[in-house]
Amino acid sequence: MNYFDNLAKASGGARRQLRTCATFCIMAGLMMMAGAQSRESAERGGTYFWVGGGASAYYMQYGGGKNLGVTGYFDADSIRRFGFEAEGRWLEFHQNNNIHAETYLGGPRYHFNMGRFQPYVKGLAGLGYFNFTYNYAYGRYIVIAPGGGLDYRLSPRLSVRADGEYQYWPQFTFGPMSSGGLSLGLRYLILR
Repeated sequence: MNYFDNLAKASGGARRQLRTCATFCIMAGLMMMAGAQSRESAERGGTYFWVGGGASAYYMQYGGGKNLGVTGYFDADSIRRFGFEAEGRWLEFHQNNNIHAETYLGGPRYHFNMGRFQPYVKGLAGLGYFNFTYNYAYGRYIVIAPGGGLDYRLSPRLSVRADGEYQYWPQFTFGPMSSGGLSLGLRYLILR
């Protein structure tokens, strides 16, 4: 075998490899284009992350006061109607005898869509910090808080929220205490 025969054999092998590589690239490109033709199924998962805040008005059984405050919350919703909510509420304004409370809660949330409306129910639990009359004492307690509300979508990323919640403080110092109130605010979609 001479030099030219070896060169012809090598170039034939190289051509075969080049054809194989080109065929593979074309097939991969066609598969990627075919995958791009289809949207995600409605039954497939997907999570939406929302943040929001608002103003709150709550009645507290201890002291019979009506406190005002601010609320911040984070929602992680799936398109399958189930999600998670975490919220913090600071009832620091319009205090009676310096009585005020803070709650930090989290738990499951169930929602469904009706056009621009999204009603929901939630079951939260967490910690509550309570400041007693004239700052004489301060306590930390378990809080259980069922609630619900309605989100109204103003745009794909912005919603108005009306929320109601009943809070039960089972281990409060002077026996179980309850409180309840309403919040009104906005929520914004940060990640989809």
